Amino acid sequence: MATRYEPTGRLGRIVNTLEESMIAFLLGAMTLLTFVNVVLRYLFNHSMIWSLEVILILFAWLVIFGVSYAFKITANLGVDAVTAILPDRGRRIAAIVAALITIAYALLLLKGSWDYWAPFAALERTSGKWFPTGFDERTRDQAFYVTEQVPQVRWLFGWLEPLINQGEVYEKLPRVVPYVILPVGSALILFRVVQATIGILRGTRASLIVSHEAEDAVAEVVAAREGKQAVDIYSSHLPPSERT
Repeated sequence: MATRYEPTGRLGRIVNTLEESMIAFLLGAMTLLTFVNVVLRYLFNHSMIWSLEVILILFAWLVIFGVSYAFKITANLGVDAVTAILPDRGRRIAAIVAALITIAYALLLLKGSWDYWAPFAALERTSGKWFPTGFDERTRDQAFYVTEQVPQVRWLFGWLEPLINQGEVYEKLPRVVPYVILPVGSALILFRVVQATIGILRGTRASLIVSHEAEDAVAEVVAAREGKQAVDIYSSHLPPSERT
């Protein structure tokens, strides 16, 4: 089952607070926008046409934050049919190998995320096919790209126009804003995977994944049904006046 995470150190507490606050905010904002839009549509025959795109953006942010959060509390699902039959030392070695492979994948994900986001921020992609070897000066500036329907929040993001868009006014929210979750989220995933790997090396956690998740869920359902059946059998022997 998922474990409770206790942050240690100042950086750990800051990242943990930011992560959990963002997840709570994203869930709340998605729920609020959906509720308001439903009320407007069915009671006032009106809708916020941009709300669907905003909800999609928030959901994408939530998924990426959720990946790192799942690494943090050991909630990612995985298959342990092979590792479960290994001795303790074998399971530990397999967990370390899996963690190192995951770190390599997270590094590639971070590079790819930066290379995708950088042009929208008027920055350069990295050179190198697998690992960054520098910055590509031939990167095409895409800072002028905007979202389809989300209005520009000028009081919040107006500073971007002179910084990356040569002073041109954005009519819609620039794509650099929603896309920033890609490098930020990838960096957070890398941070959590490295943190989990250190935990495996120190012996404070067994693996990157939750073990026997399906078995535990089935056991809980069976226990609940057996408990309900026992209550029903007991109630059937009571006088009608005492049954609930």
